[in-house]
Amino acid sequence: MHNLKHSGAYSRLENGKVRRKFSKTILVAGGAGFVGTHLCKRLLDAGNKVICVDSLMTGRQSNIQSFVGDENFRFVLHDIIKPLKISKPIDEIYNLACPASPPHYQADPVHTMQTCILGSINLLRLARKKGAKILLASTSEVYGDPKVHPQPENYWGNVNTVGPRSCYDEGKRCAETLFHDYAERDGIEVKIARIFNTYGPLMRPDDGRVVSNFICQALQGLPLTVYGDGQQTRSFCYVDDLVSGLVALMAIGKEVCDPVNLGNPGEFTVMELACLVREMTSSRSRIEHLPLPKDDPVVRRPSITRANRLLGWQPTIPLREGLEKTVAYFAAEIFANEPIVEVAE
Repeated sequence: MHNLKHSGAYSRLENGKVRRKFSKTILVAGGAGFVGTHLCKRLLDAGNKVICVDSLMTGRQSNIQSFVGDENFRFVLHDIIKPLKISKPIDEIYNLACPASPPHYQADPVHTMQTCILGSINLLRLARKKGAKILLASTSEVYGDPKVHPQPENYWGNVNTVGPRSCYDEGKRCAETLFHDYAERDGIEVKIARIFNTYGPLMRPDDGRVVSNFICQALQGLPLTVYGDGQQTRSFCYVDDLVSGLVALMAIGKEVCDPVNLGNPGEFTVMELACLVREMTSSRSRIEHLPLPKDDPVVRRPSITRANRLLGWQPTIPLREGLEKTVAYFAAEIFANEPIVEVAE
């Protein structure tokens, strides 16, 4: 029963039965999204009470359906660009509320910027009122199309302020500034995670990110769309590894308030990923090259020296292993409603 000791979340009664004791109440903004759902599950499994806040703009209610009925889980339908009122005490806040894929954050760029800025202000004010620690899910996109490789946290980036990606890139950069300034002015305990490409089950098939695109296209026999020559690089972190990093960053002491990269330093070209997905799905899909989108980064790879030193964190799940789980998830999603055809003997 050694696993019951995790986070002090359980105690043993005289009759030998195990009882949960709740050490924290944690609010997860964007908790019905891809990463948010995995985080909610991890926090619930550790014995916490979780308040999931989501507008369902890109999050999905089906993601959190398994939590419904759990007395320690509460869902609040709310857009964080508006002030959020929570009457009960809150110990920690995770701000994951923002569309994270280009098709979704570009669909309404002004709302994306509002989510990054107004949403951060509203959650920071809530954290100040509750005396809660607060973590920002920032992004590797703050580095833009980098001139330094790999990207360390002290690199200031190369970002276009008036391009198609600017609403997200600059929105997250501004959110980091707000977190820093609220910490300096009001003494709020803040954490900033710069998240690199993350993948895994619960990704939306239509989110437009390269892993979900390739897997869904390969499973359906569609061409794999590669932008440019496919030699641009990305680093892919499995969602379980990322969640471990987020939880570890939240748990670290107040002295750590500067940004921390969370990602897998393994670097692959987009063409390498396309070929691997095609192999793993036994797909005959051809590869189709399309024009490279404006401001698309040529290289992307995190330096995780700071995360390893401060948090003792590094990813453990190799790309092939993570892709196996992700392919299985998408196969179940795509083919779930297909009719079963009986073959006569």
